[in-house]
Amino acid sequence: MNRKNSNADDIPTDDAENTEVLEEDSRSILMGIIKQLSKDMDLSRVTLPTFVLEPRSMLEKITDFMAHPELADQAAALSDPTERFVAVVKYFLSGWHIKPKGVKKPYNPVLGEFFRCRYEFKDGSQAYYIAEQVSHHPPVSAYHYANPEHGIIIDGEARPKARFLGNSAATIMHGYSRLTFAKHHNETYEITNPNVYARGVLFGKMLMELGDQCTVKCVTSDLIAELDFKTKGFFSGQYHGVVGKIKKGSTGEVLYDISGTWTNELFIKPVKGKVKESLFAVKGAVIHPKIVEPEAAQEENESRRLWSLVTKGLKTNDLDGATEAKSAIEHQQRQERQEREKNGGQLTKPRFFTHLDNGDYQFNQRSTINYADQPQQANQDLKHAIFGSSTN
Repeated sequence: MNRKNSNADDIPTDDAENTEVLEEDSRSILMGIIKQLSKDMDLSRVTLPTFVLEPRSMLEKITDFMAHPELADQAAALSDPTERFVAVVKYFLSGWHIKPKGVKKPYNPVLGEFFRCRYEFKDGSQAYYIAEQVSHHPPVSAYHYANPEHGIIIDGEARPKARFLGNSAATIMHGYSRLTFAKHHNETYEITNPNVYARGVLFGKMLMELGDQCTVKCVTSDLIAELDFKTKGFFSGQYHGVVGKIKKGSTGEVLYDISGTWTNELFIKPVKGKVKESLFAVKGAVIHPKIVEPEAAQEENESRRLWSLVTKGLKTNDLDGATEAKSAIEHQQRQERQEREKNGGQLTKPRFFTHLDNGDYQFNQRSTINYADQPQQANQDLKHAIFGSSTN
């Protein structure tokens, strides 16, 4: 089941790595699955072949949103609310360029699986990230990121719903991210995400695109960014385009226009100005490394350890070994679900998150850690809540 990436002349340079041509045996396996599907069918219960997988869990993939933390730091340091809002939009748009080659999806996390890591910065500050699969049907991944020294907190949930659309498969990205600046009186930005599309699953070249509308909204500053991730039309348009506007929420007055591509460069232009400036350029952008404990030091249900044999198989092109390891994880998950059903359908209580009355999941220590006024103590409390005594 080998695969090869397309380098066809009709594929733009910044799009080639998003495109894949399947070998005949791989295409036959995929077609066998597709024949069992109907249009608009929910794909959450469909077992996909191993060769379409990206070698990491969805819980880790979410960290792409934190790949350029210096941009969040720069935003938090700005005193002007409008400039701060523009900087947050830049930060939000900066993580989408991180992607595997070809058309791949991350592992579906199992119930109770978690991923944790930390970040170290030149100024001596640290940030911590924890994500947990708090529900399996429907799938819900809850996450929390914070740099207490800079007063930056991100809370969020990913609630993906996969749909079969004919020659495409779509992942509708329900959920949210809430970015809070503790040192600006807990100023909060509500963020929604674009959807993900895999084109050409029946015929033609397989291509990954982001599409549809999403928003960044801050009630405190009365600003909203309306962003539209464009998918290429059959006869016109371009790949991976983004257009948007930043405007006053109360009056609708447009302040800035945004344009460009999320795979290359994005631009911003004040409505009352003539000069278009670069907002974010992929070229030269450095992904900040995350620090993850070695697999041997991880718990059995931590993402990298849990999926280690699947990941090893994918990275060495041992797809049979990867499939066998993936099947073992899925078998264990079914057994655990059957055991819960025998016990009256008892729900599994998340370890790091609490299910609130409004339906959201909140990091257990979110309301007790003082991120704004006691950053050093908050750093220690957060470290202990996520890692306990397992890291220095």
